[in-house]
Amino acid sequence: MVAIGIRIGNGYDAHRLAAGRRLVIGGVEIPYEKGLVGHSDADVLVHAIMDALLGAAGLRDIGVHFPDSDPALEGADSLDLLAKVGELIKEAGFSVINIDSVVIAQAPKIGPYISAMRGHVSKILGLDAWQVNVKATTEEGMGFTGAGLGIAATCVCLLESGGRC
Repeated sequence: MVAIGIRIGNGYDAHRLAAGRRLVIGGVEIPYEKGLVGHSDADVLVHAIMDALLGAAGLRDIGVHFPDSDPALEGADSLDLLAKVGELIKEAGFSVINIDSVVIAQAPKIGPYISAMRGHVSKILGLDAWQVNVKATTEEGMGFTGAGLGIAATCVCLLESGGRC
């Protein structure tokens, strides 16, 4: 049973940077000397979006649905996982109103890739591009992202179910 109304979700993800890995953010491979370390492709933006969507729908988190102990998910394309999350929230009776996200990275600069990121996420979820917002910021040399040790992402989303409040 799903309640009628709107629900907000919040997501966060962070991964370490290391040599010898591809850097994939928002489904876009970005040329860089380091990539994110993780069981899947470690796409921090898509992971934060998935957690926000799942949370808003009351469906727990990505660790429950896609555990890093599952060998079948090693190296998984996070956009494929996002498609599954999209199906789960639809099955639960929800539709996405909007997604707003922030990638936190000292380097590389991701501004040139934001349009493609929005396009990938909106296409996978069957949304218009204007429903998906991606922003980027640095932490001006502070913290693990500012020191270039990793990249993080946050996301909020709004879902609607069964009608209006």
